[in-house]
Amino acid sequence: MAKSRELCKDIRDKIVDLHKAGMGYWIIGKQLGEKATTVGTIIRKWKKFKITVNLPRSGAPCKISPRGASMIMRKVRDQPRTTWQDLVNDLKRAGTRVSKRTISNTLCRHGLKSCFARKVPLLKVMCSVEIKIELFGLNSTRRVWRKKKDEYNPKNTIPTMKHGGGNILLWGCFSAKGTGRLHRIEGRMDGALYREILANNLLTSVKALKMGRGWVFQHDNNPKHTARATKEWLCKKHLKVLEWPSQSTDLNPIENLWRELKVCIAQRQPRNLKDLEKVCMEEWSKIPAAVCANLVKNYWKRMISVIANKGFCTKYEVLIFWIHTMWFSGFLF
Repeated sequence: MAKSRELCKDIRDKIVDLHKAGMGYWIIGKQLGEKATTVGTIIRKWKKFKITVNLPRSGAPCKISPRGASMIMRKVRDQPRTTWQDLVNDLKRAGTRVSKRTISNTLCRHGLKSCFARKVPLLKVMCSVEIKIELFGLNSTRRVWRKKKDEYNPKNTIPTMKHGGGNILLWGCFSAKGTGRLHRIEGRMDGALYREILANNLLTSVKALKMGRGWVFQHDNNPKHTARATKEWLCKKHLKVLEWPSQSTDLNPIENLWRELKVCIAQRQPRNLKDLEKVCMEEWSKIPAAVCANLVKNYWKRMISVIANKGFCTKYEVLIFWIHTMWFSGFLF
C-alpha cells in the first residue's frame, strides 16, 4: 500500500480553527477537500497534545532485546576476536534472528566498532623466582570489627610467634597463560639445587601451559641464577634468557602473584608447616589465568611509571637505584 501524504501545518491549523468555530468533521472535510476521518484524527491529536504537528517517531523497534545486547557485549569483551557471524549464530540459538548489520549497529551504540588488530612482536615470557612464606606472615594485616574496650578480647587479637612461627621456601613460575609448577625447596638453596629445580619443573610447566616455541625465560640476577654452571645448563637446553638488571625484583610481575598467594594463605590460617605447604599448593593452582594475563598485559605501565618518575618511588614501590642500574646498563635506552 502506498504511503499517504501528510497535511501541511497550515491546513492542520485551519481544521482546528474551523472545529473551534463549531463545524463538524464532515463539513470541515468537505470544505477543505479532506476525509472526515483525517479531520477527526487531527482534532483528537490537538485535544490530547495541544499541537497539530506530528510527534517525533521512535522508528522500528530494535530486534535485539536488552538481554540479547548484554549477551553479545559480554562475549565481545571476553573474546574481542569474535566475528559477526558468531554473534548472529549465538542470537539465533537464543531465538532471535538478526542480520550482521543489526549486530554492528548494536555494538556501535555501545561504543564498539570493528577494527584491525594491531600487530605486535610475539614474546612469551616465563617468569620465575623464589619466595619465603612464613606460617604467620600476613596475620598482621588482618582487620576486625570491635568496640574500643574489646581490643584485647581473644576474638579480636591475633597470636604471634617469633620469626613468624617458621617458614618454607618456594620456587614458582608463571606466564600470561597461567601459573606453572610450585615447588618447595628442601635444604640449602645453591646452584646445583636450582638447576635440579629447573630440570624437574620449568620445562614441564612450559609444556603444561602450551607455550610452544619462541618463549623466553626470565629470572633475576641471583648468584645461583647467573653462575657459570647454570648458564651452561640453560644454553645446553637451548633456553633463551631475558636480560635482567640487578636489584629488579620490585618490577618482576611474579611479585604480585606472591602477594596474592600470601593473602589467600592468611585467610585459610594454616596451623603448621605441613599444612602451610598444602595450602600454598592449593591456592597457587587456584590463581586464575586471567590474573596472570592481566599482569603481563599491564607490565608496560610499570616501566612507563618508573621512567616518567626518573627512578623515584612510584605506586609500584620501585627504588631509585633500580632505574639508575638500568640506565647505565642500557636496559631501557
